[in-house]
Formats: sequence, C-alpha cells, structure tokens
Amino acid sequence: MPIEQLIALMGFVVVMTGTPGPNNMMLLASGANFGFRRSIPHILGITIGCQSLLLAIALGLGQLLIRFPVLDVVLKILCGAALLYLTWGLVKPAFAPTPVLVQPKTNDAPVVSKPLTLWQAAMFQWVNPKAWMMMLAAIATYTQPQSIWTDTLLIGLLFAVLGMPVISLWNLFGASLRTFLLDPIKARVFNLVMGVLLLGSMYPLFQ
Repeated sequence: MPIEQLIALMGFVVVMTGTPGPNNMMLLASGANFGFRRSIPHILGITIGCQSLLLAIALGLGQLLIRFPVLDVVLKILCGAALLYLTWGLVKPAFAPTPVLVQPKTNDAPVVSKPLTLWQAAMFQWVNPKAWMMMLAAIATYTQPQSIWTDTLLIGLLFAVLGMPVISLWNLFGASLRTFLLDPIKARVFNLVMGVLLLGSMYPLFQ
C-alpha cells in the first residue's frame, strides 16, 4: 500500500473509531457506571467483533448483501432491535425507585446492572450499523483485488493498534465522571441522556 494511502487509512481509522456511535456511547456509560477495569472485556470485545466482521466482509459478505437486498433489510431490522434492547438496558435502572447506577469504589453497594462481556460486545458488532459502515467503507476504499488479503490484514491491524486506544478514551472519560455520578439524581439524568444518544446512533439505519 502506498504511503499516501496508508496515512489516509490511519486517519480513517482514528476518525471512524473516535467519533460518536453506539460503541462509544456504550463505553462512555460503562466507564461512568463500572470504571475502566471492569470495562476492559467490553473494549476487547469491540475490537474482536470488528475484526471478525472485517474478515467476513472481505470473504464476500458485503457482496452478498448487495446481491440480495432483502438481507440488507433484515440486517437493519436486527440492528435497530439490538440498539433498542441496549438502550432499554441502559435507561431501565434510571426508572427504578432507588437506583444505584454508579458503583462506588467500595464493594458494599448493591449492583443492579453489569457491563457487557467480551462475547456480548463482540457479537454486538454484527448488528452495529456503524461497525458495518466502517468495515464496508474500509474494504471498498483501501483494498485492491490483487492484494486484498494483505490490505485486509493491514486494515485489521490498524483498527486494533489505533482504534482500541481511541475507544478506550471514551471509557476513561466516563470513568472520570464516577465521583460526580454517585449522586443518584445525576446518575439518572446521565443514563437517560446516554440512552437518548444511543437511540440517535440509529440514524444511519434510515439512510
């Protein structure tokens, strides 16, 4: 890959992983509710899920969606359902009579929810509209037929090396809010706002 294209690809990865979307909204909320350490499986799951999606698209899944438009409709329905489910899981504790949404550093607080596991975060990428957009665009823009596997490997490597630290910043920012969100009222408002933003990330489904 020419150096100019490599630099463009690096910029693409940083911008795509750093801008708001379902993953970053969920990582921000996870950091605020559970801290960075407990969110590490979530971060790793996003990376692994995106890598598997990238590989599947390189193997021809993207062309399959183009050839059979009904599959694209089914995928959009699944994406929308998954985002609605995750949004409800995020805001549901805010409607509890006495929610404890942010766990203090001590271990004596009741737990009403838990962060996504590595497996859950990885599987979510398959119904994450932004993940599909990123991987389809990366394959279409930065691969050549004669070197598709080398290019795909490089894309995957850059998403891991550059993308994972970038999404981690969202989680760390959320973790920095933990003390502020120990107030139950503030925690309610925060999770409700995160739920609204997560719903807003459904916008690409209607394009």
